[in-house]
Amino acid sequence: MSRPALPLLHALLALAVVAVWGTNFVIIRLGLDDLPPLTFAALRFTFALIPAVFFLKRPAVSWGNLALYGVLIGVGQFGVLYIAMQNSISPGLASLVVQTQVFFTIGLSMWLTRERVRGFQLVALGLAAAGLAWLMAHANAEVTALGIGLVLIAALSWAGGNTVARAAGPVNMLAYVVWASLFSAPPLIALALLVEGWPAVSQGIVAADAGTWAAVLWQSVGNTLFGYAAWAWLLARHPAATVAPLSLLVPVFGMAASAIWLGEALTWWKLVAAVLVLSGLALNTLWPAWERRRAPVVSEPV
Repeated sequence: MSRPALPLLHALLALAVVAVWGTNFVIIRLGLDDLPPLTFAALRFTFALIPAVFFLKRPAVSWGNLALYGVLIGVGQFGVLYIAMQNSISPGLASLVVQTQVFFTIGLSMWLTRERVRGFQLVALGLAAAGLAWLMAHANAEVTALGIGLVLIAALSWAGGNTVARAAGPVNMLAYVVWASLFSAPPLIALALLVEGWPAVSQGIVAADAGTWAAVLWQSVGNTLFGYAAWAWLLARHPAATVAPLSLLVPVFGMAASAIWLGEALTWWKLVAAVLVLSGLALNTLWPAWERRRAPVVSEPV
């Protein structure tokens, strides 16, 4: 049986979400011109929390679940990602490498459920690993070993957040992200003051112009509130196998936006790495759906 297509308006909404998520990496890079990375991340989650927390009911999950998700996504994913993108990896390549969260998410799920790794997953992981190794072999000012390592830590934290969110069950994802930000913003503020220091924090905030504050709002409202809410809305109305493959376009938007807006060169070795990583992601995402389509239909007894 063929997979149902998204209605046009729903497909456009999905494309809008992945476009926001993809171009988000360029916005991060622009914001980092004025703001130190941990300060930027702290502002992002502060504005994701306030004022939305006063209008959204806390989801029916434990405080521990919210706290763990907030720390993993706020500090582990975005705090580390912003540090990496300050000087160690270009926006386009960061958008590509962070998608390895798919494999970390699967690995954590298998570790928790004791599920065995399947052959296509090993092939998919091998393709993605080859792409990362290719990037390491071409390390330069645009991508360093440190940058790749930090983005992989961010991807692992993202995967941990996915696992925690799955354990929360079916909840209002927008409210979940907003209330979890209660546990993202404070540790990021503390780390910014501890690591970057008050002089750097205050200097960055004072130096921030309208473009920088627009970048903060893009992160908070566009990427966090709109992106998560719209994606959850689509997943509530369509099979995951129909919606999830569209996330493969995130690094495509990320690399294209970085090339257009920041002049990041799309060299042949970057394209080779992108093909390898995206091939692994596509195989891992699409193979189960292909298997379901090939499975024989068992008719019910009359």
